[in-house]
This record gives sequence, structure tokens and C-alpha cells, in this order.
Amino acid sequence: MAMKISFITTVFNEEKNVKPLFESILNQTKLLYEIVIVEAKSTDGTVNAIKKYERKFGNIKFSIYSKKGNRSVGRNFAISHATGDIIVATDAGCILDKRWLERIVSPFVDPKIDIVAGFYRPVTHNIFEKCLACYTCVMRDRVTDDFLPSSRSIAFRKSAWKKVGGYPENLDTCEDLVFARNLKRARFKFKVVKNAFVIWPQRNNIFEAGKQFFNYALGDGQAYYIRNNTWLLFVRYLVGLILFFVSKPLLIVCFFLYILWSIWKNYKYVRDWKAFLYLPLLQLVSDICVITGTLIGLVRNL
Repeated sequence: MAMKISFITTVFNEEKNVKPLFESILNQTKLLYEIVIVEAKSTDGTVNAIKKYERKFGNIKFSIYSKKGNRSVGRNFAISHATGDIIVATDAGCILDKRWLERIVSPFVDPKIDIVAGFYRPVTHNIFEKCLACYTCVMRDRVTDDFLPSSRSIAFRKSAWKKVGGYPENLDTCEDLVFARNLKRARFKFKVVKNAFVIWPQRNNIFEAGKQFFNYALGDGQAYYIRNNTWLLFVRYLVGLILFFVSKPLLIVCFFLYILWSIWKNYKYVRDWKAFLYLPLLQLVSDICVITGTLIGLVRNL
């Protein structure tokens, strides 16, 4: 029996992103069974922009719902109203590769597969955005079989979503990671498909990048999820604080080595002299935002 595939996404004031996303859906090499959109009471032209595409999908079942709330609320509402047995999802700001749908659902021919982790590639327009992608994206050569999917590019059986209670609606960010961890803890079978990718635009300035770092860390803190890299970050700055009182010359040497390390670890992805400025800058901004965001997230739970 053919799989019934339901595409879901949530939108809020995404008028400018509707066309790129929906054009990429129309260009897929595999047909969907239905599309379910939940918009969070947008105040721009998002709804009208979506409705203009409704007739272009022909016999594909197309539903738009209005539901105020965060992305978890919207996703759970969309999935609860979806009638397909396979759910595929992305975020409104992403653009689907033309074979994304074909590739992300292909593992489900194996009845043992419950979740497929697709991938996301950054779209960049300058060196700053290329450098930023090193901090916001998992580089393709660093993806392992333990890679947990982001809701920018994921597919799963609706039955698995139901068993773990859906997305955590108490979280505004980090919700997709918590959802994926809950699926993993429930011993569902994952499959990573690197070539099932979406295109993900990057922030174009340091202030927006800092806000992004902070919000992700805030979500981690609220979810009581402290990544290994975050633990190491706290340790590094604790050592720096100790050196400040014990040996300032050694602190200066360590800081210089830290700057060199921030360039060395990511330069191969950028290969431009401007990276010698942007990579250390982004490292330091990321450090500050992750530390403060994580601590505030943890405190909010008290």
C-alpha cells in the first residue's frame, strides 16, 4: 500500500518566505498526499500569500489553520489534523532541494524505520554568513549516525509522534532537539539521510547572530539540556577566571591560543582572509550568548 505523506509546517509573519518554500514544494520529484499549514495569527500578508498557492497543488489535500502559540503548539496542531501515516516537516524559512521529499521518505520502505533525519545546508551570500554557518550548522563531514534531526528537515511516523506525546509545548526553542531525544529514548529506529537536505538562509549581521545564539542556549537551559560543548565552554571560562587572578601573562597566552583555535577549527570551510576576523569574533559572541542564555534558561526553571 502506498504511503500517505503529510507535509506540515508552521508560519508566523513569513510573507516573504512563502514563495520560495512553496515553489520548492511544487518542484519536488515525489507527490505529497496532503499539506497542512498552521499560522500563528500572522499580522502581515502570510495567509493571503499561502492561499494563492492552494489551487496550484491540484488534487493534493491542502489545509490552513490559525492557531496562536509557539512552534511546538503549531506543529502538534498540524500533525493532529494530518491524515497521513508519514509526517514530513520543515521550517518556513527553508527551501527544499527538489529531491528532498523523495529521499527523506525512501527509508520508510523498511517497516523498522521510524524517524528519518534529513540534513540542512546553509545558503550564504558573503564571508560573514559563511563563517556564521560554521557555528549554526553541523558541517556535512561532521555528521554521524548519532545525528539528531532538526525540524528543518525531518520525517517520522505519526504513531511515533503520538507515543512520545508530540513536541514539548513549554519550550519556544530547542523543542525539536527535545522531541528527537524523546524519540531516541523511546527506542525508535532512526535513519540519517544526508542528501535529503533543505537550504537554510543565515543571519546577515552580528547582532542577529548573537540573538540566535542566545535563543538557542536559552531553550537548552529551559530544557535542562547542557551540551558537551557547553560544559567545556563553562570550564574554559572558569579556567580563564582563575588565571586572571593567578597569572595574567599566562591568561594572555591562553587567550591568543584560543583565538588561533577558533580560526583553525573552521577555516577549511571558509578559506578567505576575512575569516581571520569573523571566526574569532563569532566565537567570542557565541561564547557570551551561550553562557548567558544557558544560565537564564536554567534560572527560569527555578
